[in-house]
Amino acid sequence: MLRVFLTHLLLFLLPFFAYALWLWLSNKKDRPGNWSKGPIAWLTLTGLVLVVGGLVGMASYNQAPEGASWRPSEMRDGQFVPGRYE
Repeated sequence: MLRVFLTHLLLFLLPFFAYALWLWLSNKKDRPGNWSKGPIAWLTLTGLVLVVGGLVGMASYNQAPEGASWRPSEMRDGQFVPGRYE
């Protein structure tokens, strides 16, 4: 669950990192107006679109074969048997 949360947090913050990198590379980082309400609103909207796209992509990706049931991991004769679909 932590991996999923961190993945979506990274997707949300990606536009902010890209904008900061662009400001740094274009030598516009010293102007305080660059982080005003306009760019922040667009960056937030872009980040939310990326998060929703990631959620849709994760929901539509299905690892289970059709008609298979999940068998959880277990200890069998002292050996660890990982979870699997049967």
